[in-house]
Amino acid sequence: MSLAFLIPAALAALAALLLPLLIHLARRSEQRPTAFAALRWLRQKPKPRHRIRFDEWPLLIVRLLLIALMALLLARPVLHGGEAHTPYVAVAPGIDPAPARGVSARARVHWLAPGFPSIDAAPGMTNASLASLLRELDATLPDDVKLTVFVPQRIDHADGRRIALSREVDWRIVPVAPPTDAMRKAVPPPAMVVRHATERAAATRYLRAAALAWQPPDSGAKVDVASIEQPLSPNTKRLAWISAGSVPGNIREWARSGGTLLLDVDAKIEDAPAWTPLWRDEAGDALVEGAAYGRGRVLRFTRSLAPQAMPQLLDPTFPQQLRAALEPPAAAPSRVAAAEYKPLTGGPTFAIAPRDLQPWLALLIALVFLLERWLATSSRRAVAP
Repeated sequence: MSLAFLIPAALAALAALLLPLLIHLARRSEQRPTAFAALRWLRQKPKPRHRIRFDEWPLLIVRLLLIALMALLLARPVLHGGEAHTPYVAVAPGIDPAPARGVSARARVHWLAPGFPSIDAAPGMTNASLASLLRELDATLPDDVKLTVFVPQRIDHADGRRIALSREVDWRIVPVAPPTDAMRKAVPPPAMVVRHATERAAATRYLRAAALAWQPPDSGAKVDVASIEQPLSPNTKRLAWISAGSVPGNIREWARSGGTLLLDVDAKIEDAPAWTPLWRDEAGDALVEGAAYGRGRVLRFTRSLAPQAMPQLLDPTFPQQLRAALEPPAAAPSRVAAAEYKPLTGGPTFAIAPRDLQPWLALLIALVFLLERWLATSSRRAVAP
């Protein structure tokens, strides 16, 4: 390990060490002579030479140390070569980590997940790219560290090309048993809340029928359909606003916060985004348009919810078409066999960033300052320099 300074010119601040010395010399305790009349006729003896003497030398040393530490803080010290050089084992989430623990007694075992948590901690659910995580890990490890990676037989979210790292990787493939019925979690069907004006009550029956068609048979699910005066429940994620005129501010704010808002053809929104067709009829005309709206989405019908204006309401595929428009399209999964995805060598090599010592130095300065204040205000001191 070696110590370096990012701003070595700041070490010139060490000249400030003269200040405590001058203050202690100027304010040191002095003996004041008192003149007696009976002694004025005595022969005056030569005065002894005065030696430079410092009072309260512990306080002086602490103050000198405090100034020296502040000068070092300005110089921004960093430490090179403080990285661990023991073998590193990375385990992809979702596989049994037991084989990874037996690689080496000295090895560090971590999950191949954002932040690279320890194998004893939960990795959490993530869709992060395995290739990106491997490149990040390769850039943060010293060149001489041996890297072992445990991956499942099939890798999801793979890049379009092979990974190139700066080191040879011990690529180990672990068979993963297919999930059982108890492990599978059914994806809940979407739920939609409907709020309508009084004169638009008849149009809501088509939306109610579509929302019920999304639910499993015999589920007993109900659709929340009410007037526009009825407040929304806190867990509402999709809202159909069937009312003419301007959309209230609280509904717009709800959509900006992450909700999906489906508007009537006559609904008005002041800060309307640029619409994109999401559902077209056979002639190519848009039936539903949508756009991003803050952290959420806003959609609108381009026709009235009546069979005369929109015959698709009576089509058996209307629930599926509406559901596809409400839910954003999922990205196509990119899967590859792990045996064909072993990283290549010859990737770029990155210099290991030095360890910044400023936080620790700032903490030491705070402790030394408290010690200086305690010595300066101690009742045992005779004179405060």
